[in-house]
Amino acid sequence: MAGRASPYSRMAAGRPRPGAVERRRPVRPGCPCDGPGVRGVGPCSPGWPGLRTLSGGRGDPDRPRERFTVFSVLPAMDRKQKQAEKARPCGLLKPTALDKIPGRFQLHQEALPHLPVPPLQQTLDRYLLALQPIISPEELSHTQELVAEFRKPGGVGERLQKGLERRARKTENWLSDWWLKTAYLEYRLPVVVHSSPGVVLPKQDFLDRQGQLRFAAKLIEGILDFKSMIDNETLPVEYMGGKPLCMNQYYQILSSCRIPGPKRDSIVNYAKGKKQSRHITVVHNFQFFELDVYNSDGSPLTADQLFIQLEKIWNTSLQTNKEPIGILTTNHRNSWAKAYNNLLKDKTNKESVRAIEKSICTVCLDAPMPRVSEDIYKSRVAAQMLHGGGSRLNSGNRWFDKTLQFIIAEDGSCGLVYEHAPSEGPPIVSLLDHVVEFTKKPEEVVKSSMVPLPMPKKLRFNITPEIKNDIEKAKQNLNIMVEDLDIKVMVFHQFGKGFPKSEKISPDAFIQLALQLAYFRMYGHACATYESASLRMFRLGRTDTIRSTSVDSLKFVQSMDSPDKSICVFSGPGESRPAEESHTGPQGIHRHGHTGQCNRPAPLGAEAPGNRGPGEHARALHGHSLCCCNALQSLNQPGPSQDRLCDVFWSRGSRWLWSLLQPYGGTHQLCSFSLQ
Repeated sequence: MAGRASPYSRMAAGRPRPGAVERRRPVRPGCPCDGPGVRGVGPCSPGWPGLRTLSGGRGDPDRPRERFTVFSVLPAMDRKQKQAEKARPCGLLKPTALDKIPGRFQLHQEALPHLPVPPLQQTLDRYLLALQPIISPEELSHTQELVAEFRKPGGVGERLQKGLERRARKTENWLSDWWLKTAYLEYRLPVVVHSSPGVVLPKQDFLDRQGQLRFAAKLIEGILDFKSMIDNETLPVEYMGGKPLCMNQYYQILSSCRIPGPKRDSIVNYAKGKKQSRHITVVHNFQFFELDVYNSDGSPLTADQLFIQLEKIWNTSLQTNKEPIGILTTNHRNSWAKAYNNLLKDKTNKESVRAIEKSICTVCLDAPMPRVSEDIYKSRVAAQMLHGGGSRLNSGNRWFDKTLQFIIAEDGSCGLVYEHAPSEGPPIVSLLDHVVEFTKKPEEVVKSSMVPLPMPKKLRFNITPEIKNDIEKAKQNLNIMVEDLDIKVMVFHQFGKGFPKSEKISPDAFIQLALQLAYFRMYGHACATYESASLRMFRLGRTDTIRSTSVDSLKFVQSMDSPDKSICVFSGPGESRPAEESHTGPQGIHRHGHTGQCNRPAPLGAEAPGNRGPGEHARALHGHSLCCCNALQSLNQPGPSQDRLCDVFWSRGSRWLWSLLQPYGGTHQLCSFSLQ
């Protein structure tokens, strides 16, 4: 098959895209490639030989100045923006796959700093500060006594601190492995609703099978285009505040899957090695198919080829499977682990399950949702992406352990649900942005291979009475969970993030205080609140916690309901900054005091025999559960069963988009919003 020309092929040939501004810098001494310095402050990375630095923008006066390698060039900024240019790299770059650059990823990772262990005394001071607005004076006094005992020289705290510091010297990231296990893999509630986020993509205008399959083919082509950048190590490095971010999560989201275990799950990744995944899983009418997406010469299938293959799948799965095997993945993790072992006793079943686990991703061709009025459509489609609607709708059309599942319904509804363990949201959003933009591109005239494509392989399962019983139990449990969950999406049109920004207030601080005020007015007191903060500036970094509830935030919400409104303690983000700074980032208290487990001690490691484990570091402190088991939670990070969760999403525009999830059983409430 003739290879397709890259949309940025002129860049690869040494000619920047029209509108890009080339900035050549003097060669710095010692530069290994005799090229320009990186951002003017040092020699080029040895992983990027011979590349030039280009800069560009989108003509948006509010957009910060950006800098790119030849991997990605945006249209030139106007003259006013050029004059205001700063050497600040962009947050998310639009990437384009060029030739393979072996070793670039490893070089970048090795250059990132290690996550530091915060000083013990600082953690304890900030811990007490975080407790002040949420516990009684008596409880606080008792906690202060325990902290004083814990922090004594030669005491438990000092011994645990030394153990953490030893671990930090011997590992790439002293926290990441523990956090992955305790926050995700040892979490025993179902991944559906409790852990796996759902994402709604723009509704498409097709209303039939042909449109559904055409869009699915284009979407798969976009996924493979993004995958080529991961395989070739040409993904541009992301920056935050001028600092490069860890890119490891991008290399974990494709060709990976969660495997259930009796006490702890595991993750398998088939993206590396000699036998990389060459197929995706397609699910239609609860039936699974293995679809090879590469030609024999290694080139990806075109959209036309993919459409033909998807039609074959559709035509061979017209009847709904009476035994939706995928429904098993919605069950409690311990129950699913037992059913998983039963399922794999049969050789045919084992081969089918392994094909799903090894696939690049899963594409779910859903039946249309029941027709609803426009005002509740957003809520219904959000539920579809989150859990599939139950056993009677599309929940059996999933394999929820798969990291990425793209959902395309016949009525134009589409989105994604992803298993949270391998990655946080930003890499997923970056992939989605790329795929959505790719689907908007006009069809290119590409000469396809004349070799006929093989029939997609149907994955067969032998259903024993025991497996059938497991499926029925999973159906019942899922339907109860779906019925217990109420989802409401609301759009606030009066103003968006532009208003708080015009008042020199952070939109995030604005929303966090609004949530604090709403909770205070409902319940009459403040609550522990979790907001996610990134640690990707460190090697293998994931997240830490912003403790949005503070003494200042409590005074603020109290003053809002005071007859004398003039006693408001602050009017802008500057006043609230101490609370944020005291509970976030590499010096934050949550991961330091929460190391191991929230409720159970965990071994500190072989290098520290005799210690009671870092979980004791937190458990020894009275009130820890009040601080760590939150009533409000942002960004849907899994953890102990919450009372209420607050999910935050950001986008562009001039609207607030809110959604509220309230399980009637009292498990948790999810309040999500996006700035548009």
